[in-house]
Amino acid sequence: MDSALVVGGTRFIGRHTVEELLEHDYRVTLFNRGSHENPFVDYADVHHVRGDRDNDEELLSAKREVEPDVVFDFAAYHPEEVRSAVEIFADVDAYVYVSSGAAYARDDLPKREGVTPIEDCTPDQAVDDSYDTYGNRKAEGDRAVFEGADRGVNAMSVRPTVVYGPFDYTERLDYWVSRVEEHDRVVVPGDGTNVWQRVYVEDVASLLRLVAENGTPGKAYNAGDQNSITLERTVKEIASALDTDVEVVHASERELSTVGLDPTDFPLYRPYPHVLDTHRAESVGWESTPVSEAMERTVGESVESDRDGDDVGPERETEERLLDVLDTV
Repeated sequence: MDSALVVGGTRFIGRHTVEELLEHDYRVTLFNRGSHENPFVDYADVHHVRGDRDNDEELLSAKREVEPDVVFDFAAYHPEEVRSAVEIFADVDAYVYVSSGAAYARDDLPKREGVTPIEDCTPDQAVDDSYDTYGNRKAEGDRAVFEGADRGVNAMSVRPTVVYGPFDYTERLDYWVSRVEEHDRVVVPGDGTNVWQRVYVEDVASLLRLVAENGTPGKAYNAGDQNSITLERTVKEIASALDTDVEVVHASERELSTVGLDPTDFPLYRPYPHVLDTHRAESVGWESTPVSEAMERTVGESVESDRDGDDVGPERETEERLLDVLDTV
């Protein structure tokens, strides 16, 4: 394989995947509407075909123009988009659909491909755009991949859990970086042992490439850090990357309610653990970056950026009021 068509590819996971492909001598073509800044505009080895992935004729035209060996699909948010892509790219060496750990329907520990059931998807959910149906739509996209593989298409999917790393526009980790960088005391909801497994973005990119090269058609591959850490450990890893000290202040649901907060108001908090099994990913030669190393790179870019996560978590003024309450207890 030496030619890749990346559907999407300019914002976060796709951006890192393009870098991964270039490092492994792929010729890369981006296919998207051009609605986001293209970080590869000056790269001689990255070409851009403008088009709308919802337009099958434009997607087919891109396929004929590029004649890719492999296709990475980052912009399929509805099952019908995946079904169309599986048909259009039926003769490529590999079609890799970017699914999600949210596709799982049950909180197994850990969640395993082919064992833990995935979400159902009604016709109404399949065309919805709300976050509430995201997992349902991703699961149905997986089924479209599996059905295509049953017909002989070399189609596979990758299911990342929460992704972190440089250029993360969701700002979920930026919130915690900003808190640790600017304050000596950081509020962590609950007892700090909450585990919502994450995965470093460069590791998702490497798994996507490895699945395209070595994966089995009709299979899904989980992507998650092999060392899952708690939210409190995450805060301390950030502090270590910043070479600073921080006091973690725990706050129960009742204590948070005194200032109108809930544990789920904090980014990366989940009341029940979310952990994906990664043995299948390891079978294609994949391994995750050590958390301390991944966090150092992530924090470094976050500090240099203009992102602070203020819009995705509680206001600091509210946290200060909570800290005053806790200090009087």
